[in-house]
Amino acid sequence: MTDAAPPRLSDAALLERFQASTNPPTGSVTLGFRMLRVDQANMTVEVEFTASDAFCNPMRQIQGGYLCAMLDDAMSVAGAVTSGMTCVMPTLEMKTSFLRPAKPGKLRCIGKVLKWGKTIAFTEGELFDAEGQLLAKATATAKPTPFEKFKRP
Repeated sequence: MTDAAPPRLSDAALLERFQASTNPPTGSVTLGFRMLRVDQANMTVEVEFTASDAFCNPMRQIQGGYLCAMLDDAMSVAGAVTSGMTCVMPTLEMKTSFLRPAKPGKLRCIGKVLKWGKTIAFTEGELFDAEGQLLAKATATAKPTPFEKFKRP
């Protein structure tokens, strides 16, 4: 008998697991989260969000806080995937640059882990509109925390 770790799920199996989830985080549901692609080898995920009219500011553009939440969600999921689905990824700090206004509808986000250290992970996210134009970009520092050590309030 060995103490080897259980085999990782394939990218396709992990994608299916996300898409079939019956208990997604409520924040992700609010943002219209839908996983599109998982690439464990490159520590990357691709996510689609549905930006609701309820997210608009008076100029009928998506308020920046919602865009930050989308980027944070995608970067955190990239970290969870990179951990082999063993960790949550509380964000310690995040910087966001807004490049173009976002309108209601489908938005696509790429979340990526840039570096996984002993206690800290560095992540990056890019948010695109339906035409593929870059709307916002973020970088973050997160603290990978094993699920069993995560304390819920």
